Amino acid sequence: MTKEIIKKVMITEKGTRMAVNNQYFLEVAKDATKPQIAEAAEKKFGVHVLAVRTANMKGGLKYIRGTRLAKTEPTWKRAIVTVKAGERIEQV
Repeated sequence: MTKEIIKKVMITEKGTRMAVNNQYFLEVAKDATKPQIAEAAEKKFGVHVLAVRTANMKGGLKYIRGTRLAKTEPTWKRAIVTVKAGERIEQV
């Protein structure tokens, strides 16, 4: 059984602005390394990855309609992948 490295392509306002510069946001597995992310993106989307930047996004409390604590959000990892000019990552 192989673990899925790339969970989803993130569509955000910032990500849309960065797509002009061939950079895309991906939600990835928490223990994935940069070389693993690059290899997985090349296989899944058929692009040439030039650079990978990662950030661990801290989870925490989510407040809903004035309640003190509705639920806790999990910690997750985001990768910003730069691809070769002229190539695109489409949401799959």
